[in-house]
Amino acid sequence: MLQDFRNNIDFFLRNATKFSRKDFVETDEALLLRNKQENLYTTDILNQFFNKTDSQYLNILDIGCKNWFYAKGEWEFFNSFCKDFSLDGVEIDAYRLYSNLYSRYEVAKYYTRNLKNTNYIAGNLLDIKQNYDYIIWILPFVTSTPHQYWGLPMKYFSPKELLNHAYSLLKPDGQMLIINQGQEEANIQQKLLTELNINYTPLGEIVSQHFQYKHKRYGVLIKK
Repeated sequence: MLQDFRNNIDFFLRNATKFSRKDFVETDEALLLRNKQENLYTTDILNQFFNKTDSQYLNILDIGCKNWFYAKGEWEFFNSFCKDFSLDGVEIDAYRLYSNLYSRYEVAKYYTRNLKNTNYIAGNLLDIKQNYDYIIWILPFVTSTPHQYWGLPMKYFSPKELLNHAYSLLKPDGQMLIINQGQEEANIQQKLLTELNINYTPLGEIVSQHFQYKHKRYGVLIKK
């Protein structure tokens, strides 16, 4: 109860002020190398699990993109087979500050620079009405503990409603990739899909030669 009260206050303040230093640039060589590896990882897993289409134009959505450090990996994948697309990333807590006083929003501006038709949306997934050909959702909150740990008010914890809305945004023949951290969260994710009568294909553990996270990740693929 107390944690949620604090989260509500903090969330309100950062969204009301939108405070941040400006013009973020990453200069740490170790972080730049890791970012390169994680973008290669992103491109690789999308290549592994998404079916490429011959559409002339695509709409793509990334849900919960945080500071969107991996946007280039997504952009590179879709650019490999479609030269005209829009790539949106939505983040409800876009103005969360790092210790260097840059917000996620400002950091995302750096990582999405020079990526044509890439749009960072500071807002709630439930407010999005546009339909998409591809949806990517990495590490959704399916339990309340990490949701609260990352400073979000409990009023925004609605995994079934969010999942159902995300599915409603998929165009006919659209594809959605969801990646969870750990087997327990993967099991909860699949239970939610079953309860909503959404057909999915379990992908098992997500593995790439380019990068491996400390905690195992598991995925599901949804085709509409």
